[in-house]
Order: sequence, then C-alpha cells, then structure tokens
Amino acid sequence: MEVLMSKAYNNPTLFLEAGCSALAWSTEDGRHLWGRNYDFDRLAEGSGMTFLPRGTSYFGVNGPDGTAFPCTSRYACAGMGLLLKPSPVLYEGINEKGLMGGQLYYRGFAEYAKDCRAGTQPLQPPFLVFHMLAQCASVEEVVRCLEEELTLVDVPMMGTVSPLHWAFHDKSGETIVVEPDKEGLHIYRNTLGVMTNSPGYPWHKMNLLNYAGIRDLDYPSVDLDGESLEQCFSGSGAQGLPGDWSSPARFVRLVFLKKYALPGKDEEEGVGRMFHLFQSAAFPLGLVRVSHKSHVTELDKDVVPYDYTVYTSIYCGESLRAYWTTYENQQIQFLDLAALTERKEPFSIPLGREPVFKNAAPDL
Repeated sequence: MEVLMSKAYNNPTLFLEAGCSALAWSTEDGRHLWGRNYDFDRLAEGSGMTFLPRGTSYFGVNGPDGTAFPCTSRYACAGMGLLLKPSPVLYEGINEKGLMGGQLYYRGFAEYAKDCRAGTQPLQPPFLVFHMLAQCASVEEVVRCLEEELTLVDVPMMGTVSPLHWAFHDKSGETIVVEPDKEGLHIYRNTLGVMTNSPGYPWHKMNLLNYAGIRDLDYPSVDLDGESLEQCFSGSGAQGLPGDWSSPARFVRLVFLKKYALPGKDEEEGVGRMFHLFQSAAFPLGLVRVSHKSHVTELDKDVVPYDYTVYTSIYCGESLRAYWTTYENQQIQFLDLAALTERKEPFSIPLGREPVFKNAAPDL
C-alpha cells in the first residue's frame, strides 16, 4: 500500500481530470440525497469506498517543497477516494453530520490564488472535499470556512494544478456550488442542486431559458391548415431536450429530471429512482471518444480511449449510507458510516466492479 501511495502522488492524471454530473434530491419522507456520476477514461488503481476516522492527521498542502497546514479531522467521513500519504484524497463523500459533497472537473475556467490571503491557511484544491468533510458539520460551516479560513492556492500536486469546482449539500436541503475563476472564488447559495462541468453555474442557469417549453405533459393533436394530426406517441413534451453528453446538455437534462421525476417515498425507493436519473446523464462506453491525450503511468491499468461513467455514487444525509454502482456491476452496494463512527483505523473497500448476475429460476 505504501508503494501505491507514493506512486499515486507522482501521477497527475489519476483522479483529477474526470468530467461528471452531480445532483441533490430528496424523498417524500424528508431524506436528503446527493450523488454523482464519475465520468473518465480510467480509475486510479487503489481507488475505493474509503473510511477516514475522527482524528485523521493530514496536510492542506503537499508539494515539492514539503508540507504545510497540518490538520486533524473533527468528523469521521466516507467516500470514493485514495488512502494517500501524507494526506488522503476524496473525490466525493459524506461525514457523520450528514454533510455531503464532491469535486467535478472545471476545465478552462478554474484559477486559484497565487498567494494566501492574510489570516487564512493555504489549501490545495484536490484536498478540499476531504477537508470540508473532516472539519465542517453543515453547508453553512463550509461557506464560513471558505470565506474566512482558507485560500485555495495555485500549488501543483503530482505535477499539475487541477481545474476543479465543487458542490456541497446537507440536511437543510441547501446545495452550494463553489467555483474559482480569474475573478476570485464564487460561492453560489440555494442552487438548483445540479452541477456538471464547464462553463460556470450562472451560465448553466441562464441557459435553461432556451428550454423553457420543455414539460412532462404530451402535446395534444396539432391543426395544420385545417387538417388535424393526432398524437401517436408519448414523450412529446420533452421535444428539444438535449440528448448528448456535453456538460450543458447533461445539466439541462438533470434539471428537467429533478423537476418532473417522482421521488421515492423513502430512502430505499429514492436511492433506486435516483440511480435511474443518473443513467440519463451517464456516458455509455464507446460514445465519448477522448480528444486529448493525458499522461499514462504504471498505475493506469485500464485506460480506454473513451470517457465513460466509471461509477455512480449516492449518499444519504440522514442514514449516513453511501451507495454505489459501477459501469460493469449495476448491483447497488453500500457502506453504513453510522456503524463506523467510533472506529479508529481507516480502510478502503474495492468497488466490486465485476458484474453480478442472479439466476431467478427456482430450484427444481
């Protein structure tokens, strides 16, 4: 494991350039869910559902000139990530207070501070998810921490500065979007609960005006020059809904789905239905050919020339469960963080990507 950790820190493309889509939803009985698709052409060897206990030591900056900003986690948390040394990385996750969130790729727009603001501590962008989950109990605390305590700094990690933006969600129902650009760090409050990739959240929100006529109700018959054309298929209310896998198209689709899809009555039904919503934004393997080449190391065993939805994860703020499926294995797996909060040692569970088939025939 130590060898894996050291190799991972020298690989700039293991987990930092993924695309992805994120969504917050709730059930009829008030359960708050947040999840994401992880879309990329690989997954770092050693990635798994990772548990990190209270009292975990880590650094906010890990660079060629050493480490800085030593920290100790206040809350236990779990999520997809890597048990790196000296500081673990989470792509997304949940903590014992029900705070959820994750990082998504923000290519072409993300910019970070060259110098740390007075009175704040520096933090490299890939550590933000774990740091927020380790230190904050709510979205409100995340906002305060970002505004008053931290500066996201332009310090390379593994040879690169990752272009990222973030979403965080909690049991209050609020979802914030955090985006760094050349004008500074923007925190968008009370968002629609949807995030994809570039451009920024305000652009995506304004772009929805181009789809204001989309609805769940079919259009009735149409009269053309005195001739009536009767509707002969369903789904016409969504005509014009973009169907490609670009970031703007996925954002529009997820907003439409969130508005009209029926939520589950409880957590179990809600999680099942939310996985269906994510399938509408998922990348089928072979449909999104990668146009730019990235560095490949000995840890990248299964790189393909396509981005695809490597896994989908969903978290519940009330039960503290983390659910996931993979591209190969659509069986829903879960980890119960509530049962682990007193555990002292970290661990990581393999994703279980091998397909599982169930023989439904009775024993004869």
